[in-house]
Amino acid sequence: MAVQTAQVPARHKRKLALFGLIPAGKIERREALWFWIFISPWVIGFLAFTLYPIVMSAYYSMTVFNVASPPVWVGFDNYINLFNDRVYWKSLQVTGYYTLLSVPLGIFFGLMLAVLLNQRVPALGVFRTLYYLPALLGGSVAVALLFSWLLNPQFGAINLIIRTLVGPNGLIPLGITGPRWLQDPNWVIPSFTLMSLWGFGGTMLIYLSALQGVPTALYEAAEIDGANRIQQFFNVTVPMISPVILFTFITGVIGAMQQFTAAYVISGGMNLGAPAYSSMFYNLYLFLNAFRRYRMGLASAQAWILLVVILLLTLAMFWASRRYVHYESDEEGAI
Repeated sequence: MAVQTAQVPARHKRKLALFGLIPAGKIERREALWFWIFISPWVIGFLAFTLYPIVMSAYYSMTVFNVASPPVWVGFDNYINLFNDRVYWKSLQVTGYYTLLSVPLGIFFGLMLAVLLNQRVPALGVFRTLYYLPALLGGSVAVALLFSWLLNPQFGAINLIIRTLVGPNGLIPLGITGPRWLQDPNWVIPSFTLMSLWGFGGTMLIYLSALQGVPTALYEAAEIDGANRIQQFFNVTVPMISPVILFTFITGVIGAMQQFTAAYVISGGMNLGAPAYSSMFYNLYLFLNAFRRYRMGLASAQAWILLVVILLLTLAMFWASRRYVHYESDEEGAI
């Protein structure tokens, strides 16, 4: 350990033992020594690769730093410049719109699928596996490339199906040819939302485990009281799994606020934010400032603003959930 017990006076040993730095007994001190030896790789990694970058990014956010020259202290100028940057506000708007659209839809489809897969049907394990498999890819490069092909307005599979069904010469000739998807500023965020729904199997799995934890006695009591399936869902199921809904909502918001991979891959890494900045997500603009323009100070300020925004949103969601989230321990007075 960092503190050599043999060189510490007895009165200081008692104080250190009181604060838990040095255990009182010889065996406990030996166990503590081995504990720190085994955990030291993680501690060193945390200090070098997590805590140090966090502290330095806070410092760089107050400087002009372009990597090639030493940082120059400018105070809050980076934050002021961001608030006067129209593209920065556009990135906030794009990210907020995507979050408001993708998170509720992901929760809705994940919960509905979990309810369906919680029924007793043949080959239930096969269906659960098939619906969960796309979640293994998540927001990977392969998924982004797949959807850039599927959503191509000229030869994409989705527009081909639309034209076949309801196109001018389709089965039902309504003259609909499909939108331009990722090439139309009005359809860019719905396209990314559709892409995000590809992996809602992970959310489905969380809800499925929550549904299986709801006591069946509650459903039996509700059925005796005359409640139908819909009433049981809204008055029994939803309140009982509300902590899980809150969890997925918070993690979904945090993930949506950090959208990057799909937008970068689909733009080809060259024309970032196209068309007309409609795909300029917050993290994409941060990447542009940091690794294309080498404005590390400005990018660090963006990162800290994102941290504050996510923190405030999380606190607001916890505060708003007090009336709607039911915990089993509420009745026991533990919370």
